[in-house]
Amino acid sequence: MGRWTQYDEDAYRLPEGMERIGYDADSQTYTFRDADGSIWKGVEGAEYSEMTRVSDAPSAPDADAENDVDLEALPRRADGYQPLAHQSPVSITPASLRSLFPFFLIIGVVLLLFFRLFPFPTSSSSNPCPKPDTSAYWARPGDTCWDIAVQHGVTLEELEQANPGVNCERLMPGNTLCLPVKD
Repeated sequence: MGRWTQYDEDAYRLPEGMERIGYDADSQTYTFRDADGSIWKGVEGAEYSEMTRVSDAPSAPDADAENDVDLEALPRRADGYQPLAHQSPVSITPASLRSLFPFFLIIGVVLLLFFRLFPFPTSSSSNPCPKPDTSAYWARPGDTCWDIAVQHGVTLEELEQANPGVNCERLMPGNTLCLPVKD
């Protein structure tokens, strides 16, 4: 603790019996209460300044004070939890959902990117090749049509005839090629 920290406390800077009770961030003003209950307000933008009286001390208890329930004083249930506050049910409005839209938009974009960048091979048992005398082959990184044809014992022309829509110059990993089956 520093040498002069006691001078930063309310007890040192405020008149006797005054206490700080609030701060309004919009107007940047502090609110204080004196010993008799009167409410005072400070100058805008200053923590300690000249104060002006906002309201006098309450002469009688408020009618709303009877409706205020002290939740800490309520009896607890057997499991140790306090009962829920008795308030009107919360209604969901379009304005309340509007604030959640950016969050759900970010989640959706991340999921779309994930499924777009990380393709998952399908586990379907059907043969993607329409001709009965062909078998399916999924291209891997570094594969070329020539390497695939030599590896499976077919000519490049036979491979191109079995796959008329495949561009061998732009063969990508995950592309499906139909390989002619040799008897």
